[in-house]
Amino acid sequence: MTSTKVRRTILGGISAVAVVALTAPSSAQSLDYWVYSDFGQGEAGALQEEFIAEFISEHPDVTIQMSGRGDDDLTAGQIAGAASGTLPDVFMNGLAMGSTLVDVGALANLYDKWMAMPEEYRAQFDPAAVERCMASETELYCLPYTGYGTLLFRNLDVLEASGVDTSTPPATWAEWLEQMQAVSDAGYFAIPDQTLIFNSVAEMYGMVGDNSTWGIDWDTRTTRIDPDVMAQVLEMFVDLSEINSGTSRNDQSTRDLFISGQLAFHTIGPWANPTYEQAAEAGNLNYDFVLMPGIEEGKHGGIQNYEFIGVAPGENEDIAWEFAAYVAGENQMARWASLLSRYNSNAAAMADPEVASLPLIERSVESVKYAMDVQPPYFVEAVPNCHNAIVVDYSAATADGEFSPREGAEEMIAELNDCLAD
Repeated sequence: MTSTKVRRTILGGISAVAVVALTAPSSAQSLDYWVYSDFGQGEAGALQEEFIAEFISEHPDVTIQMSGRGDDDLTAGQIAGAASGTLPDVFMNGLAMGSTLVDVGALANLYDKWMAMPEEYRAQFDPAAVERCMASETELYCLPYTGYGTLLFRNLDVLEASGVDTSTPPATWAEWLEQMQAVSDAGYFAIPDQTLIFNSVAEMYGMVGDNSTWGIDWDTRTTRIDPDVMAQVLEMFVDLSEINSGTSRNDQSTRDLFISGQLAFHTIGPWANPTYEQAAEAGNLNYDFVLMPGIEEGKHGGIQNYEFIGVAPGENEDIAWEFAAYVAGENQMARWASLLSRYNSNAAAMADPEVASLPLIERSVESVKYAMDVQPPYFVEAVPNCHNAIVVDYSAATADGEFSPREGAEEMIAELNDCLAD
């Protein structure tokens, strides 16, 4: 049974009187809302609860239960829920898991709902971010949410003790390498081992290449990696092999080394900043964050990556979409960015003067202009496990001297194509 009524809809700063056809619920609707664990606790969790309370005030027949979960638990629960029919109604995940979640039936196609939204609402979002959520012209499986571009965190005390001028960041790879060698000569670690994690390999590839030579061509089931570009990147890993910390970009030990004044540079996303900021406030760290340099002046390295909000197919799909659209709207994302100083895909929120003036936001917005997508395309097919492992294995093996950079690039590409063909 449907009823038509006039109601005032508020979505991300857009107020409009709309005539809408609503399904009259026979009883209260209860939504399960899964978020990243750090989004569900502390100040971030309190703000999420505010969003929930605001939405419920306009939808008194709805209850929403938020659950914070780690990355692996989010994905495992969504896959298991799709198989058992117990999916959360609204949930977060990363773009790299998009195709997998579509394949198991965890994500509803939101295209018609998206196109039914006012143009004012749709125009809030970065068009490229919306495109990343699409599998075809009529398939949209997510709403863009948070994201990041790589930042280069610098321990200024370590650099100054190594005789490095910190007044301006390195403009090129050659200049950065010279600084890192000076750091090593002074007895410090220059940088984490960039060959241990797929994302750090991608960050370095972005210093030389771009999206046109990165990712997968699913039509031919081959890698798009350019052997000339990859050979240059592998040469960089050789140059860094004796001056890195032996820890990965993501290790807690890397952050400990940075804070304790033993590591000069850390390439990572803005989520590392709260820890470093806290250490700085306690007087234990003197640092800043800049863009990664590129192979030549004017180019920058790094990756951009994004989290999304998805909606499960089923009887709660319509109201779940309304809630997801509310959370991702301009007003909410501006408040979210102001609280956490975190970049997100709502371009209107990023343009808010109070948000745009935040140093971490300002630098992140600049970073994503240059950064390479971490693993495109996202909603065509699921990337096989062998793919990322091959990239990491050959990067590490070349840094260890098992291959020349040219040999490593050619062997890597050959194995990637075998992996994708299978």
